[in-house]
Amino acid sequence: MNALSDVAPIYNPPLDPYVSLLHRDADFLVFDKPSGLLSVPGRHPALQDSLLTRVQKEFPQALIVHRLDKDTSGVVLMSLNRKAHAFIAAQFEARTTRKSYIAEVWGRVEDEEGTVDLPLAIDPDNKPRHRVDTDHGKPAQTRWQVIGYGENTTRLRLFPLTGRTHQLRVHMKALGHVILGDEFYADGEALSAANRLLLHAEQLSFRHPDGSDVTFTAPVPF
Repeated sequence: MNALSDVAPIYNPPLDPYVSLLHRDADFLVFDKPSGLLSVPGRHPALQDSLLTRVQKEFPQALIVHRLDKDTSGVVLMSLNRKAHAFIAAQFEARTTRKSYIAEVWGRVEDEEGTVDLPLAIDPDNKPRHRVDTDHGKPAQTRWQVIGYGENTTRLRLFPLTGRTHQLRVHMKALGHVILGDEFYADGEALSAANRLLLHAEQLSFRHPDGSDVTFTAPVPF
């Protein structure tokens, strides 16, 4: 028996709205991905539903430029032709795009702003979790700003300067303030305080193939 189909993973992606389109032009599409929906299909047959597969039903030529974790919501960009894809992908590779996220974290962050500069690597004993690894990790930097406080929480705006897997989630844990509802890195009250991961890709800015600088924003749902 194929190991991938032995046990079906639990996956119930949201259906309403089925797709939330923020912008469309001749070169690309911009979407507001909901929490709980994969950006691209997984390997298991039960994980085929994703933002990309939904979009390709109407735009079969669409190619995803970057991804968000399943439980992260917010701005996702797709290209509609190879030339535009290469143009924008090069900006992600060169780190000239500008991204900001909103996160609700556990506890009170006392400083107004700061930067986490800690290398990250896969945790071999707890895949797909990642961890800080000063010996073998890849460089990762996240800048953060406090934008508000709750009763025992802090709302942050996060600026990933690199794009490592689970970077924001692991860096917030390393800061001592896990993101609420994070099933991989939070526990106890911080995990039960929200029914989803309170991390949202709020804004994405880049240079359009037509030469203009563009910014797209998805409203914060929490």
